[in-house]
Amino acid sequence: MGKNYVDIENDRGEMLRYRKHVNGRGLIANGAKVHASALVEAGAYVEPGVQIAAGAHVGRGVWIEPDAVIGPNAEIAPHAHIGSGAAIGGGAKIGVRTVVGRGALVATGSLIGDDETIADGERVATDRRGLRLAA
Repeated sequence: MGKNYVDIENDRGEMLRYRKHVNGRGLIANGAKVHASALVEAGAYVEPGVQIAAGAHVGRGVWIEPDAVIGPNAEIAPHAHIGSGAAIGGGAKIGVRTVVGRGALVATGSLIGDDETIADGERVATDRRGLRLAA
């Protein structure tokens, strides 16, 4: 039986330990809180301080930076990047290769398309079709 963790050196030369999430085998750093019912696919990285709620789905190759919050039943498509301190509301959908900046807020139920960029600190709300609503 193989080990259930991986040690990776960060940019400052510090060793960080990531455990493989039981539901999907994505890598979860020590200090991150991921609900057991969340799916974190292999190849995803969840940094320290991140919180992922029940029923959330984090796709392959997603990188979630420290202190971000992913709400219940949110869906983060493959290769998206969620910035430090960003918050994704419950039931929101983030598209493939989309970048959500530091401290950005995506409202509950919003639909963010593929290859989009949400600026640092931006607040975004959309309807079910992905059309942005006035803030």
